[in-house]
Amino acid sequence: MRQLITTLFLVILMEMNVMGEVKHEVAILGGGCFWCLEAVYQKVKGVEKVESGYSGGFIKNPAYGEVTTGSTGHAEVVKVTFNPEVVSYEILLSIFFTIHDPTTLNRQGADVGTQYRSVIFYGSGEQKEVAQKVMDRLAVEEVYDAPIVTRLEAKGPFYPAEAYHDDYYNRNRQQPYCQVVISPKMNKFRNHFKEWLTE
Repeated sequence: MRQLITTLFLVILMEMNVMGEVKHEVAILGGGCFWCLEAVYQKVKGVEKVESGYSGGFIKNPAYGEVTTGSTGHAEVVKVTFNPEVVSYEILLSIFFTIHDPTTLNRQGADVGTQYRSVIFYGSGEQKEVAQKVMDRLAVEEVYDAPIVTRLEAKGPFYPAEAYHDDYYNRNRQQPYCQVVISPKMNKFRNHFKEWLTE
């Protein structure tokens, strides 16, 4: 009898753990310098972690110095881990298309090269469908004066960037790049997505 009660208790605990488990999903996005995307997504409700890194290239474990030459095929990206019960993938993409220019091929402002391309690395068929839906809606609404050139690519290996890139904007706000390039993107996010701002 005691063994039966113990077994039932363990089963109940396991079920409670499964029910209480927080669901996580991942979005991998490239839209220019990863410092910009990291700074914005760190302030989005439902986002639990943002990692800068590299994806979409053809060599393993690339270094920043290699990626910036454009010779590795990688894009600077952010890996956004989020709770879909709080914020949807569609909202994350809406933010993405607001804070960068998806109409400039391999370029964001003065950052030029394939490493700065606009790209969504989808992790499932559902993510691909959502991304296409968002892009189609933007095209129909004629949000931009030029065609969207954002690429949709199946998710491949993600390589974390060097530690000194972590939390870059928050640690270097007074630097000219942060003030001239990142701060306007932060303001754009705050103006268009106030309800999704964490603070």
